[in-house]
Amino acid sequence: MDAKFCMSCGTALEVREVDGVSRKACPACSFVHWGNYSVGVGALIERDGKFLLVRRAMEPGKGNWTNPGGYIEQTELMHNTIKREVLEECGIRAEVKRIVAVRDQPRSIHNVYVAFAMEYVSGEPVPDGVEVDAAGFYSLEQMADMKVAGFTKWLIDVALKGETRGLSEDEDPIVPMEGSGLFRV
Repeated sequence: MDAKFCMSCGTALEVREVDGVSRKACPACSFVHWGNYSVGVGALIERDGKFLLVRRAMEPGKGNWTNPGGYIEQTELMHNTIKREVLEECGIRAEVKRIVAVRDQPRSIHNVYVAFAMEYVSGEPVPDGVEVDAAGFYSLEQMADMKVAGFTKWLIDVALKGETRGLSEDEDPIVPMEGSGLFRV
């Protein structure tokens, strides 16, 4: 989607240089359109040597098996988003352990995807019937015969072969930053 009008005052935007980059900006007020971005999150949940997968019931990726996930809401911390998404999509309760991977995908809407290793807490996989039409825990051997999305295959490989502990939530930062999700190595 291309911005045409100021989100603050409604004036038609014009292109001008801001911070050395051509950007759409409002000639009537201080509004600058910095770009279109989306942030997605995904879960990697292992139980008894098997990973939680869901089958997409809608596009994009309809029919593919993927790790559960979704897009963050404007006022939601991303580690809360992934807990909510996993519960909504397949009825599994899980807690964030650490960040294990990040995908940066520049395009018309610049997408950043953050993958979390999560610890299974409770529940049995039940698809929501809207976004997901099947869900379950699957071994690597079972996945070999499934239509698993390439990105999900890569994420599982990262989770299994990660050379570091990843980023973990800093639950007691030296300087509290209310409303921020802070992660550290």
